[in-house]
Amino acid sequence: MNDLDRIADRIVSSEAEELILVDSGDRMLGHLSKAACHDGEGVLHRAFSLFLFNAAGELLLQQRSEAKRLWPGFWSNSCCSHPRRGETLEIATRRRLEDELNVAAKLEYAYKFEYRADFGARGAEHELCHVFLGRLDDPPEPNGSEISAIRYIGAEDLDREFEARLSRSRFTPWFRLEWQTLREHHAARLDAYLRPAG
Repeated sequence: MNDLDRIADRIVSSEAEELILVDSGDRMLGHLSKAACHDGEGVLHRAFSLFLFNAAGELLLQQRSEAKRLWPGFWSNSCCSHPRRGETLEIATRRRLEDELNVAAKLEYAYKFEYRADFGARGAEHELCHVFLGRLDDPPEPNGSEISAIRYIGAEDLDREFEARLSRSRFTPWFRLEWQTLREHHAARLDAYLRPAG
């Protein structure tokens, strides 16, 4: 393994890192470890979800690493994570883009929402999630400790995949919710990214 391989697969997250607890109005209540936030039915915490598009207007998808505690091996949107204790969303999104994909992107806030999703005995997500859109100028270099694979997909093809019978076992629940909301309630903003750049 060369130095580049070691950098590409570096460990960038820990179950011990402290996340930001919030109420349904996104007001900070305190902090709790990532592990504890996802135990049982989950504890509401702040999160973010990024939708990144290439110059052709295609969305970057990532397949979550098989080492993930929740939804391992599932396909999801470009990047999603949590601000850590003391981090703003701006700092956290920039850090995570570098950690997971080794890219930078100018992000546009779209909306935020609260959701909860169970993953059996392994735990649950209960998040107040901020959704952002952005354009990728550089090719991503996925971190193998976080991401098993990446691919690009057009909006209509993604809609068809979501409608397919087996799609529930292939995509993360937050990705499905966010894409539906973007398509139904933020279509004009989304369309700006679906059009080829230039």
